[in-house]
Amino acid sequence: MRTVFWDYDRDVMKMIDQRLLPFELVVPEYETYQAVAEGIRDMVVRGAPAIGAAAGFGMALAARQSAAADRLGLLRDLEAAGQYLEAARPTAVNLAWGVRRLLRVAAGEELETADEVRDALLVEAQRLADEDVALNRRMGYNGAELISDGDTILHHCNTGALATVDWGTALGVVFAAHEQGKRIHVLVDETRPRLQGARLTAWELQQRGISFDLIADNAAGHFMRAGEVNIVLVGSDRTAANGDVANKIGTYQLGVLAKENGVPFYPVVPTSTIDLDLPTGDLIPIEERDMDEVLIVGAQPIAPTGITARNPAFDVTPHRYVTGIVTEAGIVYPPFVKNLRAAVAAAKAIDWDDEIGVE
Repeated sequence: MRTVFWDYDRDVMKMIDQRLLPFELVVPEYETYQAVAEGIRDMVVRGAPAIGAAAGFGMALAARQSAAADRLGLLRDLEAAGQYLEAARPTAVNLAWGVRRLLRVAAGEELETADEVRDALLVEAQRLADEDVALNRRMGYNGAELISDGDTILHHCNTGALATVDWGTALGVVFAAHEQGKRIHVLVDETRPRLQGARLTAWELQQRGISFDLIADNAAGHFMRAGEVNIVLVGSDRTAANGDVANKIGTYQLGVLAKENGVPFYPVVPTSTIDLDLPTGDLIPIEERDMDEVLIVGAQPIAPTGITARNPAFDVTPHRYVTGIVTEAGIVYPPFVKNLRAAVAAAKAIDWDDEIGVE
């Protein structure tokens, strides 16, 4: 089952509710783009590629919701819907990327009627989702070149099938190495405060029969210093042109610790998350979420009543801590300013029709 998909029988969008895993698998339906935005905001769906696909299907829903009878009226409604969706979460660049990709299709001069626009948007949203699966498999096998038989991999947050449409980014590298028959072990950061590592990554590894141990986030340095980590793999929600990486809170400290202990540190990054218009990570907006995510675990308060907390959802790892960046166009090494631009260009040249089997 894909994380995000269109149900053609019911003509609705569906997403796995990741807040309930690993204890319950629920797949709610979405009939409006407003509901999709709420699902993104509330982390029913999370992970940059999955959010991008959700945005695409959200725009297809917006086209169906609009009562506009003419093409120009529909385009105005789609612009408003796109702004609403983009506001759901500010850090993940794939959200705006998915919206704008659908808006470009909607503006195509070959589409003469509102209904033609509606049909074209669903086709494009489905294509975006299908490309994501093919892209992540390709990226996973590129990254698997870095993994040797017997390696222990440190992984943060969740970057598997649940963070994408299917397969995964950093965890997709783990899956690819496992498919190749390499004996690997994964140390899974629990990833406070929402515990995506404990809840989601552990569940995905368990489903695939891959060896792993769950560890507290603040134990990662211990295992690196003890020589028990061969490589660190993380994802990215936005990557600046200079190679600075914005990812789930806690990633920065892993980058620093990895460099201190001589452990290679590789973000695994679809080129859709590389923002070449952003010169450094200092300009990436960092989402701050509700402090209750820190103060309450499940329904249980864990701190004195009445205190406040800070809850940044992401941090930025400067490029000096990054060994290399795995993309669908290959592994990118410094100088990132030059080589990331080349990777983005190379990715645009990939024949995705061939990759996803479109004739």
